[in-house]
Amino acid sequence: MDLARRLQPVKPSQTLAQNAKVKALVAKGIEVLSLVAGEPDFDTPDFIKQAAIAALQAGFTKYTQTGGIPELRAAICEKLRRDNRLEYTPEQILVSNGAKHSVYNFFQAALDEGDEVIIFAPYWVSYPDMALIAGGKPVIVDTDPSKGFIPDPDRLRRALSPRTKALVINSPCNPSGAVFPKEVLLEIARAVRDRACWIVTDDIYEKLLFRAEPFANILNVMPELYSRTLVVNGMSKAYAMTGWRMGYAAGPKEIIAAMNLVQDQATSSPSSLSQKASLAALQGPTDSTDRMVSEFKARRDLIANGLNAIDGFECSIPDGAFYVFPRVKKLLERRYQGRRLSGSVELSDVMLDDFRIAVVPGLPFGAEGHVRMSFATSRQVIEKSLARLHELAASFKA
Repeated sequence: MDLARRLQPVKPSQTLAQNAKVKALVAKGIEVLSLVAGEPDFDTPDFIKQAAIAALQAGFTKYTQTGGIPELRAAICEKLRRDNRLEYTPEQILVSNGAKHSVYNFFQAALDEGDEVIIFAPYWVSYPDMALIAGGKPVIVDTDPSKGFIPDPDRLRRALSPRTKALVINSPCNPSGAVFPKEVLLEIARAVRDRACWIVTDDIYEKLLFRAEPFANILNVMPELYSRTLVVNGMSKAYAMTGWRMGYAAGPKEIIAAMNLVQDQATSSPSSLSQKASLAALQGPTDSTDRMVSEFKARRDLIANGLNAIDGFECSIPDGAFYVFPRVKKLLERRYQGRRLSGSVELSDVMLDDFRIAVVPGLPFGAEGHVRMSFATSRQVIEKSLARLHELAASFKA
């Protein structure tokens, strides 16, 4: 039997594939220094876990409303008001199985065959493929590494067309760690203000900032876009809750209702226990998140400065998230064991097979000539990785 044609252009997640390789090697007893994981290496704070335990003991183990329990949706509204200066009602909130699920629901609800989705590169690997599954056409707008991967509004304007249905903004960005300045967000907003297209702002890394300037999304600079903007966020990164699978979206009632319809027929409600844990996270103390961000900043400095001291790596200093995205074109112009490597995928294979360092190639992020390295790991692993990367660089000859 043939499979659905819409799956033909869709590629497996490279980050998950690299994780699987690492786990297979570790299962054989081989030490691998992994800089792959897109999740905090911290444990979920105890007060959040206790909320889930209390819900379990109270028997809160049944289905809930598809879009989330009322008290959680109300807490999300309060969070958006308090942290982001954005006003929503509970009817404008949909709780899903992770922020990824929220974006997927949006594409399924909003896109028709051939609708164009503008995505800045480098991008999170899943955006283009989720658009393709929904029948959409990804339109990639490159950013300049020498300018910190900040989008050029003029490039965006040239990419807009009558078929543009949505624009995706991810700041802080996975994989680059770039945080879009307010003035750039304003120019992006001006570019799409008179266009009949949706804006999806994926704010999942909003709490992981390493600069004094507070987080801002596109609605903070142009509130008039409320009627066609979807705000996506979740619990995974800020609260070390990746396995709890909790995300949410806030937007106009029409798109939230449509996304609820999609979710209703796909997964129904998110986990009841995870919802209670998320309620505690949103209403509880922030010290755990603050400590985590402080440690990530120290690790960022360690890995970025360390990479820039290695011949063949050029690394911009990210302002957010927990990734560095160094340029490795100089290495790829040299020879390794007498030959030139074909690109970032083969370089990543060499790193893993010969030096036992796991990274993700830049190609699936839309940025060949780079690799993504996560510093959501210990300083010891980072230091050992840098030592091995020195050895790797020394093995490349002109």
